[in-house]
Amino acid sequence: MGVPAGDARLNIDEAVLLGHALVARVADSRGIRAFFIKGPASVAQGLRPPKTSVDVDVFVAPADLEFLLAGLHQRGWRKRTADEDERVFPTHSATLNHPFWPCHIDIHFRFPGMERDPADAFQAMWAHTEFLELAGQGVRVPSKALGIVILALHALRAPHLQVSQRELSFLRDLSAREALGPTVLEISAATDALAAMRPFLEELVPGPAMVDWPSASTEWRNRLISKEPGSARIIGILQAPLRDKPRMLRTALLPPDTVYLSKDPYADLSQRGRLRAYGSRWARFLRASPRLAQDLATYWKDRNTRP
Repeated sequence: MGVPAGDARLNIDEAVLLGHALVARVADSRGIRAFFIKGPASVAQGLRPPKTSVDVDVFVAPADLEFLLAGLHQRGWRKRTADEDERVFPTHSATLNHPFWPCHIDIHFRFPGMERDPADAFQAMWAHTEFLELAGQGVRVPSKALGIVILALHALRAPHLQVSQRELSFLRDLSAREALGPTVLEISAATDALAAMRPFLEELVPGPAMVDWPSASTEWRNRLISKEPGSARIIGILQAPLRDKPRMLRTALLPPDTVYLSKDPYADLSQRGRLRAYGSRWARFLRASPRLAQDLATYWKDRNTRP
């Protein structure tokens, strides 16, 4: 199941469905608890309008990440290089590619917005999973309420986008129609996601003033402020200890190969390719400078008004 036979090529819809079955089989063979988020499962559950998925999103406990990676590695899947600057871009998943599959696999071991310890958050989420048949195989997926929490958090990372607003509106209507608000609130509290979920929940749960809303974490605030990718790097440098600033500044000006490979596994890393990449990077920076200035102004305002 790792490599399609002969010259046959999977289309994206087939690949995503079969990818779910493949990952589920590998996880089961190794005794790994895994459940699938977003993608075709959310469409089948009525959590999203019909749409084409381009990847397989699976959630595992942090302790099981390397075991699942090893199982998929045996079947030809390779982990994509990631940006190594954890201060700027905290890792929450690992992405795998395969030369004969048109989709990729994202293995999540934590979810931005959920501030509880990732292992404990997984335990809380696992209690709200159920079975769904995909590609002729039963796979674990979130309950509707947990699916709403995950999709809402995903949209709330970029609430300024119209697509995010449409998704949040769809999820609010669904939650109200099926009276899922209390369970959504319960799961948000159990995973310490109340701060991130507050804009969604305040319009959904009765008596929101009675909820003890915590403050959002620095990581979550940074995500909301950084509408431009360059903003995240600049804010990361500003927040870093003095001893780390020179290294981070050097990385921002002359990125290592991992930065380019994280975006394109086939990036041209010859001397000429690097020069083109540097030029394109600086051109994007200059074009984005007005928006970067707006993000930084928002950052300073947030910092000065925070209790």
